[in-house]
Amino acid sequence: MLLVVWLTSCEKVIDINLDDAEKKYVVEAVVTDEPGSAKVLISQTKNFSDDNQIAGVSGATVTVSDDDGNSTVLAESSAGVYQSAGITGESGKTYTLKVEVDGNVFTASSVMPARVNMDTLYVSDEFIFGETRKMANVEFNDPQGLGNSYRFVLHVNGAKRGGVYIRNDEYTDGNLTNVRLFSGGDDDDDKGIKTGDMVRVDMLCIDETVYKYWYSFETGGATGGSNTASPANPVTNIKGGALGYFSAHTVQTKMVKVQ
Repeated sequence: MLLVVWLTSCEKVIDINLDDAEKKYVVEAVVTDEPGSAKVLISQTKNFSDDNQIAGVSGATVTVSDDDGNSTVLAESSAGVYQSAGITGESGKTYTLKVEVDGNVFTASSVMPARVNMDTLYVSDEFIFGETRKMANVEFNDPQGLGNSYRFVLHVNGAKRGGVYIRNDEYTDGNLTNVRLFSGGDDDDDKGIKTGDMVRVDMLCIDETVYKYWYSFETGGATGGSNTASPANPVTNIKGGALGYFSAHTVQTKMVKVQ
């Protein structure tokens, strides 16, 4: 592929040849403690020259099993989307994912952590970027003992916000913990939280491997601590060469109307 870069300051054209990378499968899989919530999305990476439409991969055989010997084959509900209404995750169990597609086999395991209760969801006024902005806050009591990891998913008026909100208990073990979920930048008012909005937060208790995935996804480094200019693929717990993650986690949801 040929990329043409214009340097307007010197009016020079630089031709850059970008080789198309080998396409990889992307697997995004979850099992939760809510009935019928097991879901696996399968797609493929695209080259720089391709369009931005994500096409699901059909025809895969997707199996989820637990350490009690139960095994379920997920049905394809639409292109690249595989689901089962018969799986309800339990804390303490190890779940194993197996994906077979086009001669490839991808596997992953995830342990569903104990549920930590989300005590409070509220919206506060915070002075950021030279102005007062509204911010969602979650409070919960982290249990004694290191190893708890959390992810938070923010929705405003039914629309999911794209930020990655994660926390572990490295510095808050056994303490009351407050997590602020910032939404919208200083020039992005339509993504902020306003009076009258309905705010929803899902709190997920995730295992350490999934925390590492989201941490590296957020920071753009393969180890989660890269300071390089070139972003790397997030750390994955999937074996066999696919990108993505498999997460067995608990889910809690709270909603509040902004006053």
